[in-house]
Amino acid sequence: MSVKSVETSSQSVAAGVAIAVVSSFINGSTFVLQKKGILRARKRGDSYLLDGVWWSGTFSMILGQIGNFLAYNVAPAVVVAPLGALGVLFGALLASHILQEHLNILGKLGCMLCCTGSVMLVIHAPKSENVTTRAELEDRLGDPVLLAYISVVVLLLIVLIVWLAPVYGSSNIMVYVAICSLLGSFTVPSSKGLGMVAPEAFTGGPDNAGALCLFLGLLGTLAVSILIQFTFINKALESFSSNIFEAIYYVTFSSTVILSSAVVLREWRGVGLVDCLGVLCGLATVSAGVFLLRVSQEASLTWKQVKVPAKED
Repeated sequence: MSVKSVETSSQSVAAGVAIAVVSSFINGSTFVLQKKGILRARKRGDSYLLDGVWWSGTFSMILGQIGNFLAYNVAPAVVVAPLGALGVLFGALLASHILQEHLNILGKLGCMLCCTGSVMLVIHAPKSENVTTRAELEDRLGDPVLLAYISVVVLLLIVLIVWLAPVYGSSNIMVYVAICSLLGSFTVPSSKGLGMVAPEAFTGGPDNAGALCLFLGLLGTLAVSILIQFTFINKALESFSSNIFEAIYYVTFSSTVILSSAVVLREWRGVGLVDCLGVLCGLATVSAGVFLLRVSQEASLTWKQVKVPAKED
């Protein structure tokens, strides 16, 4: 029995990793295609909602999200989320051919550091899930620590969306990145929660009425979070390079997912000192990568301004 259980668990993780890898490549093309559609529409002078390339990117995003949903329900989130590094690298390669967006040396180094730091987070992040049933999930939803965490995230999102995004969104990439990444605190746990609740939500009986309500609540949370993410991703692509945005977004999203999964699923209880130090090193490496990506973007803008020839009198 135990051997079969271990084999089944290993097969589930392998299947989740395989789905996540395919989804990463699909998601890697999403931002590039949407950015291309936005540029084409801007050149024509009409809305990108009328552009076929933009819609192809949107369709890719839908497929990628479906793949992520499946992957999160058969493998630990802390393993699935960082595999998005493959999408970042594929997106950078695609952008260099389709958008002619080439990362300078600082950008390439920053991208490498981001991917390396994310791998370190995968290795040292907690792997066990202490919440695997509907009853355990309902118990966690009443935990004061979780409620405080949700309140802080919601407050940050309100400040970012209502006050900071209208003023600084088009000039500071971290505003849109922070909004989309913080929403990952709801999308990934909601996806895993739906997988736990779904088997009981649609079976008859008064005992399962609560399961249906919880299912609808999680589904609504997931839908609203994805729609808001979709809106601000396109706002970011209107103002910033798809290369830079995808790399920074991937890093912050993965870090947020690991943190939210740890809070919701109580995964940090068995983490030792070595793993804690590994996580800190991974976060430091990721932060250095994000800093270099940000510096490379500002350096590129400055270099373009310097290269503009002065008009002769």
